Amino acid sequence: MKPALPHLTRLSLPLLTLLLVPSLAQAHVGAGGTHAFSHGVLHPLGGLDHLCAMLAVGLWAAQMGGRALWAVPLTFVGVMTLGGVAGMFGWDLPLVEPGIVLSVLLLGVLIAAAVRLPLPASMILVGLFALFHGHAHGTEMPFDASGFAYATGFVLTTAFLHAIGIGAGIGLQKLVSPVGVRFAGAAIALCAGWIWLG
Repeated sequence: MKPALPHLTRLSLPLLTLLLVPSLAQAHVGAGGTHAFSHGVLHPLGGLDHLCAMLAVGLWAAQMGGRALWAVPLTFVGVMTLGGVAGMFGWDLPLVEPGIVLSVLLLGVLIAAAVRLPLPASMILVGLFALFHGHAHGTEMPFDASGFAYATGFVLTTAFLHAIGIGAGIGLQKLVSPVGVRFAGAAIALCAGWIWLG
């Protein structure tokens, strides 16, 4: 089996390109650097919906293992960036909030049931969820923020939360039991109900 890292480096250039796309959204040119960046960093942490979904993507990737370990989170980050650009430009996307809650619920159920979809199907599914999350990030960007700085912030936080989910998933499977990851998935699915009712 070939190591996953060479594939990761091949994907880093397209990912960096996606990261630069929000610089086109400079209609919001006021407070650049630190202000916009800090808002971007904090946005995924400000809601239980985003937090649960980002951790769940990492947990599910760890549970599936193999190429999914890097392909699923990278897909989420890439498509989320595109969704963020769409939100910054004010492009309409229907059912964003229900889509976000549904992402938390379905990811939690997939983890709890230890579902292993084919890799392309897993990537398409998380990509769809990422579009909703990214759009929400983009539309909630402060008016005076730089699109590039803000997007850089929420992309880095998302990648960090994915990494925490991956680390937790691997740790639970090795140190406790694969059942531990499934319990974490069930907890995430329950959070979706809490989010919907809240």
